[in-house]
Amino acid sequence: MIRLENIKKTYPGNAKHAISSLSMTIKEGELCTFVGPSGCGKTTTLRMINQLDKPDSGEVYIQGQALSSADIIQVRRKIGFVMQSPALFPHRSVAENIATVPRLLGWNKRAISARIDELVALMSLDPLVLKRYPHQLSGGQQSRVSIARALAADPPILLMDEPFAAIDPVVRDRLQGELLALQGRLHKTIILVTHDINEAIRLGDRIAIFQQGGRLAQFDAPDNILAHPASDFVRDFIGPEPNLKRLGMMRVSSLPRHDVLLLRSDAKPVAGEYPLLSQSYTLVLDAEGRPQHWLDRGNLAPVRIAEEHQSLLQVYNDLLDVPQGLMVRVTSLGQYAGAIDSRLLSDALNRHQELTRHD
Repeated sequence: MIRLENIKKTYPGNAKHAISSLSMTIKEGELCTFVGPSGCGKTTTLRMINQLDKPDSGEVYIQGQALSSADIIQVRRKIGFVMQSPALFPHRSVAENIATVPRLLGWNKRAISARIDELVALMSLDPLVLKRYPHQLSGGQQSRVSIARALAADPPILLMDEPFAAIDPVVRDRLQGELLALQGRLHKTIILVTHDINEAIRLGDRIAIFQQGGRLAQFDAPDNILAHPASDFVRDFIGPEPNLKRLGMMRVSSLPRHDVLLLRSDAKPVAGEYPLLSQSYTLVLDAEGRPQHWLDRGNLAPVRIAEEHQSLLQVYNDLLDVPQGLMVRVTSLGQYAGAIDSRLLSDALNRHQELTRHD
């Protein structure tokens, strides 16, 4: 889908290469993350794919076409671009921002309106925000609108330059999860630049780790990079505790289901349908099956919830503060879907490592 061949780039007044003999191929439908220290050339590489910058030598190909001889307007119609800050037009409403590219392409009003409605649903935006202006939105809403605008003309390629960098950690985690869910439905070819190795590991089908001078230190699947760093630079950049980073890649939804004793509306404790994690605590559910509290020898204790999209690293960190040593797994509707303890996380990690070794 996207191929870079022996790309070199030096900026005037700087003797050092911004990009040095860079060659790589991003496959169709792949979410690839670019990561590395500041000034390593990852954003420059992204800009050359969109022809905002041009290489001094070498060639960029998109769908087999060399960009040096292509109509740049036609090339950019295949690419959605999400900048480091949402960069929405401040004088335009949300609906007008999303409609920017379809209007430039000459879509009729009915087609534009239908596409806006489709993207509002896809990005989990409240339709009420369509009449608002960017300054009236939260950071998370602005990011969703920015992605919706980039997807408006349904381009096969999406380039994202640190799209979640300025967002608080809780919202950032949710947006990362939403991007993964979105990619699961749309199968775009996505390149996402980040400075955060944990974000790169969580999101990337493959990770390109850059080092100073625009050199590619390693380009591989996250598991292979964690298990087999190609150099001391990569090992140092990954940092300690690679197993914890593996947990950051895995979702609650990937765990096999285990149960605890349940107390339903008829006030009779019952076992669930799956293996029990503990018989020391009973979980009280309401009439709709939503967790209410733990019951321990007549005492009530609060429940800590784990949602399906959360990473197992988050769950591991939360479990350290849970007296029962148990978290309750819930569906998107908040209904009970099992329980999680540290042993279950350890087993999941061991299975994941075993599968990686066999692959």
